[in-house]
Formats: sequence, C-alpha cells, structure tokens
Amino acid sequence: MPRFLLIISLLFWANVSQADLSKLTYLTESYPPYNMYEGNQLRGIAVDLLVTAMERQGANVQRSDIKLQPWPRAYRAALDGPGVVLFSTTRTEEREPLFQWVGPIADTRIVLLARKDKNLTVGEDLSNLVVGVIRDDIGEQMARERGAKDSNIRYVPNAESLARMLDKGRIDVWAYEENVGRWFIRQAGLNNDDFETASVLKEGQLYFSVSTDVDSADVQKLQQAIDAIKADKAAMKAINDRYL
Repeated sequence: MPRFLLIISLLFWANVSQADLSKLTYLTESYPPYNMYEGNQLRGIAVDLLVTAMERQGANVQRSDIKLQPWPRAYRAALDGPGVVLFSTTRTEEREPLFQWVGPIADTRIVLLARKDKNLTVGEDLSNLVVGVIRDDIGEQMARERGAKDSNIRYVPNAESLARMLDKGRIDVWAYEENVGRWFIRQAGLNNDDFETASVLKEGQLYFSVSTDVDSADVQKLQQAIDAIKADKAAMKAINDRYL
C-alpha cells in the first residue's frame, strides 16, 4: 500500500475509535473523592482521570458529558446498555461477567462503619444487626454475604442521610467504601472521631465498568488511554493531590 494511503487509513480508523469513545454514555454517582460535584462542575479522582485520558486520546469527552445519577439507576443503565460506562465500580467476582472492565482507578476498602460509643462486636454473621446500605452498592452485596437479612437492611438513596442515621442510632452499622463514607460523615457536619471501622468486608479496586454491548476494540482504546495517564506519575500525583 502506498505510504499516503496507509496514513489516510490510520487516520480514518483513529477517528472512528475516537468518535466511538465520544458517543458512549458516561455515568457516575456522588462518590467523593472519586466523583462528585464541586460548585457546578463534576470533579474527583476518577472524573479527572477520565477527562485527562480522553483529552490525550483526542476524544471529545467533557465533564459536562458525564451524567451524575443515583447509583441504583446508573447501575441498571450500565447493565442494560447500550454504550454505557459507569464509575467508580468495585470489581468483584459476582460482577465480573456483568460488565467489561477498564482500570483500575484506585484501591478501595468496603467496611462497616459504627459509632464508637456503641462498642459493637461485629463478627462474621450480620443477621442481628441493622445495616444501612444504598441499593445495588457493593456494601449491600458484601453485607448480604455476611448474613444480613432483608428485614434488617435499611435502604437509603444517598450517603449523607446514611451518615446521619448512623449517628442517631437508627442503624447499627453502615456498609460502604471507607474513604467515601468518612467524606460524607464530614459533609453531614459530624465528627469522624465518633465513628470507627467495625469490620472490613472487602478490599479491592475501583474500575470503570462498561456495558457488554460496547465493542471490545473501543474498550481496549479506553484502557490504553487510562493506562497512559496512570503511567504518567506526575499527572497522577497532580490528580490525587487535588482531592486527598
């Protein structure tokens, strides 16, 4: 093939891949410091990682293109598709076949938070505790694996309300990501020193979860873009330093 035709061909396929990445629907929830609103703009470690990666890739994905939704709604949309990228999602064995995965974004720890003054002894069986969760969140899944019963699970649509419920004793423990939970405790005007990590449910990593209908070549393009930023230590330090 003549060289000029090869160049035209490469540019064509590059533009196709970029266009495909731009046409995907990007969904997230309020999950600081990874994804959140600051003022009137979406920010956070995962948001900045994605936007920076897309800028370097040449794909036109702006912060305003990312939609913030309640987790249950966004999670169902990613399961159903088409063309959905959801973040930040804890990658688990149960979720593995449900999505395609890009990342990791960061390490994560799913825990049970409790008030220190309750002096709870939390064992492997949670059947006798009232557990606060967000529906379809990894905290709910992990709590169920530890024996939490339907009758003792309290579903609340947002994390700040769960922080207040925990403080008022309306739930015994809150199953959630540790850093995010403590961020919402502060947001609720509460003192983190009043709360403790009563048990660690799972240690893992956060990812971008991609609906299964997305072409694997586009998923690989997204992975390569994320890998490039994560390999740039200065860029990643700048992102982490904004929020941690």
